[in-house]
Amino acid sequence: MRVSPQKARLVLDLIKGRRVEDALNTLVFTKKRVAATVEKLLRSALENANYLSGEKNLDVDVDSLYVKSAVANDGPRMKRIRPAPMGRAFRYVRRISHIQIALAERGSHGESVATVAGEERASGRTSGKAKARTSKNKPKGPAGKSKQEAKQKNKKKFAGSSK
Repeated sequence: MRVSPQKARLVLDLIKGRRVEDALNTLVFTKKRVAATVEKLLRSALENANYLSGEKNLDVDVDSLYVKSAVANDGPRMKRIRPAPMGRAFRYVRRISHIQIALAERGSHGESVATVAGEERASGRTSGKAKARTSKNKPKGPAGKSKQEAKQKNKKKFAGSSK
């Protein structure tokens, strides 16, 4: 989206923690240009949650959904040039933001039951290949020789050639 993240954050702060229906009503009556895009994104997240409840047989009550998180991050910047007086050029930057919205289902007592749409789950584990090397399996110097052998060989080479 071609809006600076600061402007998008203003609108996203209005809908954080609200029920989806209230958030949609707020976005419809907000007089910011980015509000229409955020509304479109929120409707898409709502349809994704509806799809999960219908097709994937997950128990999702669409009426109890709320906006769990809404974040606007920096995207790539497009550098453009505009003509200026006396044959000069003026550079300006068109900022782009990445907007992420996560919906969750609220339980009967007001606590969050489960994240429904928009948030990826990542485990904290690392792969077995990322183990630190120990001193036993460190690779040796050139052609499998140890570093000391390589140093001694270099000393012999350079000792006779200096005059």
